[in-house]
Amino acid sequence: MPPRDPSALVAEMSRAEKLSLVRGTADPAERATGYLPGIERLDVPPLRLVDGPLGVRAEGERATAFPATLATAAAFDPALAREQGAAMGREAVAHDQHVLLAPGVNVVRVPHCGRNFEYLSEDPVLSGTVGAALVDGIQSEDVIATVKHYVANNQETSRTQVSAAVDERALREVYLPPFRAAVAAGVGSVMTAYNRVNGTYMSDHADLVGGVLKDEWGFDGYVVSDWYGLATTVGAATAGLDLEMPGVPAPGAEDHEGEWPDGIPDAGHAGLFGDPLAAAIDDGRVPSERLDEMARRVLGQMARIGLLDGRERTGELDSQRHRDLAERVAGRGTVLLENDGVLPLADDADVALLGPHVHEAKLGGGGSSETTPFHSVAPDEGLRARADGTVTTARGVPPVPSRSLFDRLPYLDWGRDDEESDRPEPSLDDAVDAAADADVAVVLVRDATTEAEDRDSLALPGRQDELVRAVAAANDRTVVVLRTGGPVETPWRDDVAAVVEQWYPGQADGDALAAVCYGDRDPGGRLPVTFAPADTYPASDARQFPGVDGTAHYDEGVFVGYRHFDAAGLDPTYPFGHGHSYADFAYGGVTADGTDRVTVPVENTSDRPGREVVQAYVEPPTVEGVDRPDRVFAGASPVELAAGERREVTVSLDDLAVRRYDPDGGWTVDAGTYGIAVGRSARDDRASVAVDR
Repeated sequence: MPPRDPSALVAEMSRAEKLSLVRGTADPAERATGYLPGIERLDVPPLRLVDGPLGVRAEGERATAFPATLATAAAFDPALAREQGAAMGREAVAHDQHVLLAPGVNVVRVPHCGRNFEYLSEDPVLSGTVGAALVDGIQSEDVIATVKHYVANNQETSRTQVSAAVDERALREVYLPPFRAAVAAGVGSVMTAYNRVNGTYMSDHADLVGGVLKDEWGFDGYVVSDWYGLATTVGAATAGLDLEMPGVPAPGAEDHEGEWPDGIPDAGHAGLFGDPLAAAIDDGRVPSERLDEMARRVLGQMARIGLLDGRERTGELDSQRHRDLAERVAGRGTVLLENDGVLPLADDADVALLGPHVHEAKLGGGGSSETTPFHSVAPDEGLRARADGTVTTARGVPPVPSRSLFDRLPYLDWGRDDEESDRPEPSLDDAVDAAADADVAVVLVRDATTEAEDRDSLALPGRQDELVRAVAAANDRTVVVLRTGGPVETPWRDDVAAVVEQWYPGQADGDALAAVCYGDRDPGGRLPVTFAPADTYPASDARQFPGVDGTAHYDEGVFVGYRHFDAAGLDPTYPFGHGHSYADFAYGGVTADGTDRVTVPVENTSDRPGREVVQAYVEPPTVEGVDRPDRVFAGASPVELAAGERREVTVSLDDLAVRRYDPDGGWTVDAGTYGIAVGRSARDDRASVAVDR
């Protein structure tokens, strides 16, 4: 069938048919997260939307459970992210879905955000680079990617109503760039956030949706609401929102009016793009041409993936290459924070594997990203399969209860079982005894984060800190493996021999853990977020987070994450970009091609292969009256070097690191000398060069 023109199709449609393309309805197969019924008369097929971004979450179906998106970002490897995006695209096709609701690119503003595990970084350049790669991968398989949640959705507390009071410079330099990068990558869909920005709900925000996104950036896809996230009919339609989802109330929602917990949208608030939109067109509050544009944008993306011309799509589900990729992403994203020579483990070492969840894979956080795999490897399974020595397990302390958005929905009886309920009561003494008898003690600890709920503390929940201290006192070769959705406090770090951050490793949990612990894979990850005590982060008072009187004040401006720690002269526990290798690397002198790229020779000076992440930071000139960060991340290049190998490594520098936004004059590049530092983290320079502009 030859390609059909979306505009010509719209011209053939009745108004009722156009309205059916801008408002979701129930999926007859009860598998899709969102569903458009199509128009049989014109051979327009249905459009099915499915949850991500840790894998495909089709109702009642299984798929590859990839690691938390934060782990993907920790690899600092856009090529790897593209591979993951393509794999998720193929699995969406295998499930007969057309739109993947991923990736999430909201900048990590506060470490307490319960959804940080779905996002990428505290830095806009890293978030944009990795997010664009995920988009490119997803859409390479004829699946529409949906970048979310546009914009300034940086907390889950009161997320359906809180207003982000954020100035234009911070929006332009920090929060908007990852979305702009996705648009530049050709993303087909943008999802608006629940929250307000400077008092206006994002679904109604004409300046940011119609103005910045569509007019300024030239976005030609469709803008979709978050689920039950449409504020008004006329406001949304005239602001530029194109598609209401899910478009119909949740079954049983009408029986729970007024019972919606904080962070949970009213699932009865739906249908605003149905009869109310038709009435608004009739009385002139919404131009009829606007409905035509909405339908054309949706059809345009359907045409792009071949839905309007019968193009065949080839899916792939639970293949060996997807299993291998899930393990590779988990391993590449694992960060070695500390190591006093205890890692990698000797093959014949006797290991005590301890922690309340050593018998289960940590798949992800709670909420719409929950993915059910065909296959998973628990930590104890992975280590036992790899070890030549004995592996003894003990839980030590009670499990950390899981948390999920779905447990809080008043119209659902989720019936979640406690995964540890059939196990005997754990004993701290048993864990200490096992540690004392082992060559090495490996303690697995975790947090519990979920969509729709922020953490109230950065401390590990339950008695896990007590477990670590007790084990460390019994064995001075103790390794702590963090499995968290973001930064946590590590009060015992001086008492242990090694600290590893594994994030939420997904279905390949145990295999990835064993590969890194035994040195089969160099711990290639670097921190995409800063680790520090809770009260030292920039948004650490109630006015800034979670806000007062319905408003979260972004008083820190552009000083988010490592930028704040630099400006305040504070030493973080572990800085942005930090991570050790099992190999050692030497850097030579750096040369610059203006502010576009830098090149530096890097040599592996050890007797084993290793993976280095060469990072570049730009230090802007001083401009009177302008408060700029001391330095900003500009780009990175991962490189794998054999023992003794030396290679010239080039890092492309993102233009965002050089420019600043002037609310009066727009984007500006100041004249002066720019320092460019190359090194291993935001606090570990190895070479530098100065460039005049």
